Amino acid sequence: MSIAVVGVCLVLLVLMVSVLKVNPFLAFVVVSLVAGIGLGIPADRLPAVVDAGIGNIMGSLTMVIILGAMLGKLVAESGAARQIADTMVAAFGTRKIQWGLMVTGFVVGIPLFYNIGFVLLVPLLFSVVGRYRLPLLYMGVSMFAALSVTHGFLPPHPSPVALVAMFDANVGMTLIYGMVIAVPTVVLAGPIFGRTLRGVVTGPVRLFVSEEEEDGRARPGVANSFLSATLPVALLVVTTAAPWIFPAVAESRVLAFAGAPSIVMLVSLGVAVWTLGLRQGRTIGAVMEVFVGAIREIAPILLIIAGSGIFKQVMEESGVSGELAAVLGGLAVHPLVLGWLMAAVIRVCIGSATVAGLTAAGVLMPLVAGGGMAGAGVDANLMVLSIGAGSLMFSHINDSGFWMFKEYFGLTIGQTVRSWSLMETIVSVAGLVGVLVLDLVIG
Repeated sequence: MSIAVVGVCLVLLVLMVSVLKVNPFLAFVVVSLVAGIGLGIPADRLPAVVDAGIGNIMGSLTMVIILGAMLGKLVAESGAARQIADTMVAAFGTRKIQWGLMVTGFVVGIPLFYNIGFVLLVPLLFSVVGRYRLPLLYMGVSMFAALSVTHGFLPPHPSPVALVAMFDANVGMTLIYGMVIAVPTVVLAGPIFGRTLRGVVTGPVRLFVSEEEEDGRARPGVANSFLSATLPVALLVVTTAAPWIFPAVAESRVLAFAGAPSIVMLVSLGVAVWTLGLRQGRTIGAVMEVFVGAIREIAPILLIIAGSGIFKQVMEESGVSGELAAVLGGLAVHPLVLGWLMAAVIRVCIGSATVAGLTAAGVLMPLVAGGGMAGAGVDANLMVLSIGAGSLMFSHINDSGFWMFKEYFGLTIGQTVRSWSLMETIVSVAGLVGVLVLDLVIG
């Protein structure tokens, strides 16, 4: 009976978000309250469960996501992201320019949230395609496959960070595993798949204004741009790998402090305030205005994550988590495949990768304890990546990213499915394959 209630509530969530167009946060709240009542939680306890759900999930990741949004916004508006893009295109030359665009999407996608990165890189893509008379979709898929992978797989993006918190995984290890899986995935979904799109003729395209400020200031230098944008990744990798390389520091309190994701993001942001802000002639007030814009843009995502925390808490408080764990654990499906499949189904139904990943995680959380899958020995970091890959499955007409790609590239719906939707499907499936291979290697 309890599992049937959860199933009905998941269907209700899908209908509210995709059909009725209810705000995902409000949909999570309503569905969580319905689930709580249906699962037997006393009505007078539900408000406390709601508060606990929001507090438990937001307490461990709010700083990371907000600081990451601030850094990404500063990287964009300072001109550093455009500097990275121009450098990559120049370095690879015209014969291998699609590879340069792919690497550009990957590097720019690490600090920038997807929508910002998309709008920022579209003018560069169109100018390159027009200058060298190149196939638009071939070039575009190479760039935006990389941007999509970083959004779904790699911290400090909101969904991976939230999944890390929910599964008690390690941000640094998730990032390292994610990078290992992301590279072949991007190559397959980008330049290799893009070759099949060379003959697709697009409609008229428009140039869009990027997030970069046209205020007459010189762009940051190449080294400054790369170092400032990728510093969080470098610090997380170093602090995660240090105990392996130098076992004597494994128990160091200083290393534990320095390697905490919130501290890494705070240090990286502090460096960027100087290198991309004050050093470039901006006042501290101007930099803070950039941060205000970042907070405004990230607020809806934070609310979705908070809503998923409420649903998760209801699952735990009602005791249905144990029942689900028993049922799911008894299925003849590998747990990593199960996580991917659940996220993929919700993604196709709802459209939002973030909602899909967090909803699947809320159901599957009971299977993860102490860094490994109960009775299966599956690494929690790989479960984060498996669900992240599933959450990118087959973007179509209920996803805003589908319409952005269609309108920016002047495509028909059929062409968009042939290019964008299929690209996202390849990313999702290749990501799962990479997770399973990595599970065999480290298992």
